[in-house]
Amino acid sequence: MTRIIGGTGKGRRLQSPRGEATRPTGARVRQTLFDILAPRLPGCRFLDAFAGSGSVGLEALSRGAARVVLVEKSREALQAARANAQAVAGAGGEVQVYHQDARLAVAALGDAGVRFDIVFLDPPYDSDLYESMLEVSALVLEREGLVVAEHFHKRALPETIGGLVSTRSVRIGDHTLTFYEARHD
Repeated sequence: MTRIIGGTGKGRRLQSPRGEATRPTGARVRQTLFDILAPRLPGCRFLDAFAGSGSVGLEALSRGAARVVLVEKSREALQAARANAQAVAGAGGEVQVYHQDARLAVAALGDAGVRFDIVFLDPPYDSDLYESMLEVSALVLEREGLVVAEHFHKRALPETIGGLVSTRSVRIGDHTLTFYEARHD
């Protein structure tokens, strides 16, 4: 059972979709991620592009994010994400849930002028979505924003891509979190 691990919603149980369609971000990875992001969270706008049950985005909300957008393609995961968003609605902030392909959703948000302080990417580990999602994420990133990609530790991500440059990588077991910031040439 996945739970919110910090903030105003600490301890809140979250629903998970049935089946193997999604891979939830484990508590140890989430703890490391949010320890690193802590100074940036209060009042931020947070995009969870492959949200699954919404555990990462809703953790951000619990820890002070002002606006969280969850994007999920799987209908089962989307139902869990919506239920979880309702369950933590009292944590403060605003949550929006979109049922759409992440690439299309992020491009549409960018076209609408929506910007985020933090973008979290956790596509299926065996997919070819990392590079294209990093490129499109640069379109919705605030000038001092941060993109974080969770990936299998043996998969190398580019040092620079589009308008982004890798600034840090942290390995947690078989998982790695790679942090990107906008390049200011």
